[in-house]
Amino acid sequence: MAPAEADTAVASAPMMAEAADAAAAAVPQKSLEPPVLRDPGVDASQLASDVLAQTDPQRRFIRTAMADFQVKDVYRTALAIEDEVAKQGGFVVDNDIQAQVQRVQSRSIGNGKRLELSEYRLQGALTVRVPSERTQAFLRAIASQMEFLDRRNFTARDAQFDLLRQQLARQRAQDEQRELGDAVQAGDKLGDKADAIQARGAARTSRDEALIAQKEFEDRVAFSTITLSLRQDVQVRKAERVDVDAVFRDNGPGFFSQLGDALAVGWRGSLQVAVALAAVWPLWLVVLAVVIGWRRWRSRKPAVG
Repeated sequence: MAPAEADTAVASAPMMAEAADAAAAAVPQKSLEPPVLRDPGVDASQLASDVLAQTDPQRRFIRTAMADFQVKDVYRTALAIEDEVAKQGGFVVDNDIQAQVQRVQSRSIGNGKRLELSEYRLQGALTVRVPSERTQAFLRAIASQMEFLDRRNFTARDAQFDLLRQQLARQRAQDEQRELGDAVQAGDKLGDKADAIQARGAARTSRDEALIAQKEFEDRVAFSTITLSLRQDVQVRKAERVDVDAVFRDNGPGFFSQLGDALAVGWRGSLQVAVALAAVWPLWLVVLAVVIGWRRWRSRKPAVG
């Protein structure tokens, strides 16, 4: 290699090293830390189902749904759900919110106080009724209130035959009442007036029960029943409580007072024992007679040897 070429190679070596470092820096480095999965919330499509949207003019469906999910604030979410129920033309059947305490710890902080820490979780349970055709719209609307959906379930039970059964039962009750009325007016087949009146009363009862059952059934078809279970993250409640043990200990009697009370209790106990022993004086006479008899027998016994 010529001297000029050697000088050029030596001069270009640092430049090549800098270029390699720059290229390495440009390549993105893989992080050693595991990726953090962000909770995107609940999408409305997660609460969509063809079960809730299917329609058939020849069939009557009883729709029910349930969802179990996590929220940021149980109370705020419950109010938002109630507002949405009213907006969809439904009503709330049940709303139950309770705090379940999971753990309690406390320690003394002086001055007759204790610091109490309570770990609890808020849980709510709502049962709502909304028009059947608005069920899917309602569930999609409340999806924005959810942080994480644990479970959801939809059912649509074909109730056309049950409804027909209720209608036929009502018709039978009406026919029976009409036939009994005709028999009473005719005066034949039913000689006993009291039995006839009782039979007509039973027929009216059957008619009314059939009518009520049919109305209840139609209501279940018209309004779907939705059960919602919601919860939020565990929270800790911090509160100051009265340290009852410390208060009694600080305000209780002194040593000498307790000693005097103990001596008084002992003296009263001794008196009670004396009274109890005096109450069994016949027993003591028997014991004394036995002792005297035993000594006399011993004194009369001849000595051996």
